[in-house]
Amino acid sequence: MNFIIRESKKEDMPQVLNLIKELATFEREPEAVVVTVEELQREGFGENPLFKCFVAEVDSEIVGMALVYFRFSTWKGRTIHLEDLIVKEKMRGSGLGSALYQEVLKYAKSQGVKRVEWVVLDWNEGAIKFYERSGAKILKDWRTVHMDEKGITNFLDFN
Repeated sequence: MNFIIRESKKEDMPQVLNLIKELATFEREPEAVVVTVEELQREGFGENPLFKCFVAEVDSEIVGMALVYFRFSTWKGRTIHLEDLIVKEKMRGSGLGSALYQEVLKYAKSQGVKRVEWVVLDWNEGAIKFYERSGAKILKDWRTVHMDEKGITNFLDFN
């Protein structure tokens, strides 16, 4: 199969959003996606872009993407966070995911970061095995913590 891995463009964001929604469905939270095409375009392609996105394209269709952004670690300095790596269901097993993953790691190396980090659901055994085979470490004693908009408001209103 012939595919192209490239940096995304502003006009790719409608297809990228479709991939994000497909991932949310796969992760059993289809209603959780509230980001819009306009927000992706504004935040990813403005004067100070908040993220970089790589896409996998087959016959002018975007069938995969990886979205990354910089973070700062008090232990390591500048790092990259891989927010999502998504491949359309019909294209899984084709090598697109590996190619996107490799592109992210090449980008990280070119940026001189000391770590790339991401989260994976504990039931996504295929992804876990893939990451372990690649040499990534799955940290079992760390828990992802987040507070949603309602939680932020509730906390601030009652403290």
